[in-house]
Amino acid sequence: MDTSPSTVTTEHGQNVDDLSRSLQRFNWPDYLVFVLMLVSCIFIGIYFGYKDHQKHKNRKTARRDSEALDYLVGGRKMQIFPVAVSLVASWISGISLLGTSTEIYVYGTQYCYIVVAVVLMGFAMHYIFLPVFHDLQITSAYEYLQLRFDKRMRLIGSILFTLASILWLPIVVYVPALAFNQVSGVNIHVITPIVCLVCIFYTSVGGLKAVVWTDVIQTTIMVGAMIIVIIKGTMDVGGLGVVIERNSAGQRFDKPDFNLDPTERSTFWNLFIGGTFFWTSTNATNQNMIQRYLSLPTLKTARKALILFLVGTTAVLSLCCYNGLLIYAMYHDCDPLSTGLAKAKDQLVPLLVMEVLSKYPGLAGLFVAGIFSAALSSLSTALNSLSAIVLEDFCKPFVRQPLTENQVRYLMRVTVLVFGALAVVLVVVVEKMGAVLQLSMSLGPVTLGPLFGLFIMGMFFPRINGTCAIIGTFAGLATMSYIVIRSQVSIALGEMVFAEKPVTVEGCTYDFVPSNKTVSFSPDEVVTQVQKSLHHVSFLYYTLIGSMVPTIIGYLSSILMGFIGSSSTEKHQVDPQLLAPFLQKYYQPSKANHVMEVIHEFETKDIQL
Repeated sequence: MDTSPSTVTTEHGQNVDDLSRSLQRFNWPDYLVFVLMLVSCIFIGIYFGYKDHQKHKNRKTARRDSEALDYLVGGRKMQIFPVAVSLVASWISGISLLGTSTEIYVYGTQYCYIVVAVVLMGFAMHYIFLPVFHDLQITSAYEYLQLRFDKRMRLIGSILFTLASILWLPIVVYVPALAFNQVSGVNIHVITPIVCLVCIFYTSVGGLKAVVWTDVIQTTIMVGAMIIVIIKGTMDVGGLGVVIERNSAGQRFDKPDFNLDPTERSTFWNLFIGGTFFWTSTNATNQNMIQRYLSLPTLKTARKALILFLVGTTAVLSLCCYNGLLIYAMYHDCDPLSTGLAKAKDQLVPLLVMEVLSKYPGLAGLFVAGIFSAALSSLSTALNSLSAIVLEDFCKPFVRQPLTENQVRYLMRVTVLVFGALAVVLVVVVEKMGAVLQLSMSLGPVTLGPLFGLFIMGMFFPRINGTCAIIGTFAGLATMSYIVIRSQVSIALGEMVFAEKPVTVEGCTYDFVPSNKTVSFSPDEVVTQVQKSLHHVSFLYYTLIGSMVPTIIGYLSSILMGFIGSSSTEKHQVDPQLLAPFLQKYYQPSKANHVMEVIHEFETKDIQL
């Protein structure tokens, strides 16, 4: 597509800026719907906070930290359905809602095959990770690392998760603010503090119960709004047949690409192998998710919640993928990125919403409320999980005297406040970076990859001890830091260019100045200007690399220590209950023992060997 830098004029003569302002019709019914969503979250937080306060106030004899048990894991008495919905809401953030649809519009349907990785993740969770965690009845997933290795590994695991959350939270906050800016014109840095304050309030007041039940309401709003947009949008473009026809003509439908080149941005193998590692790591070793599974009373109920989570996640991903096809069908002959009608790729979805729903008072507000609901659910989940990590991993192991109930109460709530404020501040940094889906799947594995490697070493390789695990973890961190930082620099310098699907502006009915920043390529037109190296590997492989490097280095270190006569590996005994279930019957420690593990102050688990 060849366009000059001069203004492209059509017979209608309407300017792109005028059109953009005309689409920002966020009226009082829309604001009302949006505010009602926020108010409902506040009242849910107050309700559960009051119930727990009365419960502990009226209880004459309470076990130490019983309030922490209620606040962090709902007393381990949560119900299957709300927890399953909360799991979906925690995972399907605004990043997925906007990022996945954008991915399909810009790069085609290849990413849809990620559903295969979702299914494989479900098997890994069902047969390996959930049985281990539920048998131990821990609160922080990283307590496992202390039981399997030592206190050092628990601290390292908690630090890695905290760093991953700090990188992820501002992206979660930024995405809905971007959508709100597109439909209303309100500045991103005005709306983010307001919404985050609401989230901080109901999370700190109501704990896990408030988080889970607000997730149920928010997910209902989110999915309902998406379905309304999809149905109305499909009708506006002329039906499902037109959507399929236009996307087929626009080369959006992709067969599975079985190219083995790991530097290709998105192939079936990237999604199948790399996607499985990414999804498993973010579900099996992420405190956000594990904390919900552990709030259920039994392993059987946790597995049922997992099945519902897989069904719900697959359904929402399918809606997001179709939404991307719908966006192309709507703008097949006038790309809004080339004309500047959408200032960023991740504003395509809100632009579609205003095109489809702006004539119906309140519906646009409902969709934006849905986007914010997805973000709030992810944000509240992360903040609640961080409060568990700070309490269980950063404070309790290092205090001489047990914390009082008041100290625990204030510590958990201050943690929520501090990390929520930090997320708002870091939005400024995220605003300067690229598309949110690739960004979130690139930055996260810097820490989540080595963290996943720790759990792989722990559950699958009993000969690896704490010292070997530390060596492997730092090797993984160094490797992933180099790959991710170097790749982001290459993208910024234009050294890494990804093949985008072709677009056109031939059908535009308004005036615009073609953007010099938006360049569309067909796959055959992309020319690699630099020699490919390690940092050119697809971002989908980041978690795989980040977890395999620590595992390999850790295992080789254990072998080396055995050769040089180190007694630490010879005497290193592992409780079989800490290994993957299918390995437990094959691994027998040299000496049978009876272990009494104090998991945390409010619960004691007796492990029989």
